[in-house]
Amino acid sequence: MKLHYSATSPYVRKVLVTAIECGLEEQIERTTSDAWDPETPLVKDNPLGKVPALITDSGQVLCESPIICDYLNSLSDSGTIVPASGEARWKALNLAALAQGATDAAIQRIIEIRQRPEALRWDRWIDRQKGKISATLDRIEDIAQANELQDVDIGTITLGCALGYLDLRFGEDQWREGRPALAAWYATFAERPSMKATQPPA
Repeated sequence: MKLHYSATSPYVRKVLVTAIECGLEEQIERTTSDAWDPETPLVKDNPLGKVPALITDSGQVLCESPIICDYLNSLSDSGTIVPASGEARWKALNLAALAQGATDAAIQRIIEIRQRPEALRWDRWIDRQKGKISATLDRIEDIAQANELQDVDIGTITLGCALGYLDLRFGEDQWREGRPALAAWYATFAERPSMKATQPPA
């Protein structure tokens, strides 16, 4: 398998963490791709011009991290990263949706700050994305306080990568303040070998 890859993308990191947790990392060849390069060959495989994109051994191209993670889960012996049914499935997928939404907001925020010319920057949009992140982390703090972040699944993997991205891009926000249960959970989860192996460069 081949993976279009960027070392700082939280979406790519989610795929790599999933691959490691599924025991599949050795089967994936990484191809560095700059999604912002107009000449990038990425668009030949993913016309959306986004990472990650996974080319399977059969030549099929899978786009977007939730689909890729689901595919990798289907190849694993345990199949527990994306629970197949029951309450565990819906808890994992809902947590993944919340964490993915916070990640999306962080990406929108960084694009507005770094890619848009300063004279055209929309502060209200930036503040809106920051508010989404804060509200989502408050909700997940409740989940953490209820001791519902014990499993290693698509929900907690997505959450771990989201929090790592916030540390990377918005450390000044100090997301841990007022969220002791979430902070304590992340301190432990970040020590997993899969997380340490995919730590993005500063």
